[in-house]
Amino acid sequence: MSKKQPVVQNAKVITNIPGPQSKQLRAQEDKYLADGLQGFATMSGIVVDKAEGNVVTDVDGNELLDIIGGIGVNGLGHSHPVFVNAMKEQLEQASVGSFTSKARVEFLTKFQEVAPGKLNKVQFYSGGSEAVESAIRLSKDYTGKFEMVSFNGAFHGKTHGTLGLMGSDFKKPYGPFAPGCHQIPYADCYRCPLKMKHPTCSLACVDVAKHQLKNNTSKGVAAIIAEPMQGTAGNIIPPDDFLPAIKNMAEELDALFIADEMICGFGRTGKFWGTSHSGVTPDIMTVGKLFGGGFPVSGLITTEEIAKTKPWGNPSGSSSSYGGNPLASQAANTSLEIIQNENLVENSRIVGKYFLDQLKPFEDKYPFIGLVDGRGLFIRIELVENKATKEPLAKAKCSKLFDTFLQRGLLTMSYAPHFRIQPALILDTGTVDNIVSIMRKVFDNFKH
Repeated sequence: MSKKQPVVQNAKVITNIPGPQSKQLRAQEDKYLADGLQGFATMSGIVVDKAEGNVVTDVDGNELLDIIGGIGVNGLGHSHPVFVNAMKEQLEQASVGSFTSKARVEFLTKFQEVAPGKLNKVQFYSGGSEAVESAIRLSKDYTGKFEMVSFNGAFHGKTHGTLGLMGSDFKKPYGPFAPGCHQIPYADCYRCPLKMKHPTCSLACVDVAKHQLKNNTSKGVAAIIAEPMQGTAGNIIPPDDFLPAIKNMAEELDALFIADEMICGFGRTGKFWGTSHSGVTPDIMTVGKLFGGGFPVSGLITTEEIAKTKPWGNPSGSSSSYGGNPLASQAANTSLEIIQNENLVENSRIVGKYFLDQLKPFEDKYPFIGLVDGRGLFIRIELVENKATKEPLAKAKCSKLFDTFLQRGLLTMSYAPHFRIQPALILDTGTVDNIVSIMRKVFDNFKH
């Protein structure tokens, strides 16, 4: 890793959090800022002054270890010096417009080294929902069909087209949804809806899905879209034979298979792609988060044959005003360069395993931890009321846990019973030790 990146970082708390300056600035902002910010930002109440590596420093001088990572966005660590310099230089040259830039050519050329299978055509967007919406349009154009299949627990965005694919009750107030949306079970083996065990279940959830689609589809399925590992649902890792079975099901339906790699792509799980763990190559792939090193850029990747499909492939047929502009292209280009040059995929695998090994004993030690699981720096902790029933820990208790971590200088996603850990890929074992030390102290004193 770069010598300029800080290592063995720790928390330093000098005030109650939020501190007085954070409270003052937040009060001023709250007069004008609409409700609905991300939960961890609202609950923490902090105002950021600066950030470096794995530490966020607030305006009161508190230094907080960050294992939220912008919910999977912060792959390079805060303020990576190579990224900062590259973006400064690009801003001084050109930043807007859809014209070709050197940065975009460099990225597209470099990306061919890591692109799976025959996926060699890229289109750029500014956010995850936008890329998934484009994938929906492309699959409909290519197949001539309109029905879409997603999974229980799925999250692909909050726009109208993606809401119908969402597998949680978040979407309930926003119906009716686009017609032809179907949802099938995801292989969350810890909370199997069929009460079975893998591998003796022989992927019964896939058999249920096939039966469900046979009886409920009409004109035919355009695509099945899946997160190779589900993020928002709780960092759920399905068995490795699940995705191949889903890809086979898509082929049987004469449908495309879309892999949404927003969260688990670019090395998050210890391999470059989430699909790499099972050897599946999708027909279309959507990417984001780690893709831009913190800059809002997302993308769609597919084959040359599929990308030619009209009208998606017509001039302006799949474009975006911000997509692939010089600044966004430089962000993607530099992010990929750092991931490759600093071996961050391998670092994610090694440090992620070390982190998981430190956390795994928590399953036996604490009565409120039902499961610890993970791949790379994509880690899951299930907080429960009862290990036998697996009833999720009450929301009020999770909020208390979040605040307790916060007061000790650790920014977490423990505000939900599906406690997700997604730190920067630059994380080192010394910093892991400091994180785990705080976690032990909090858990040792937590009365659930």
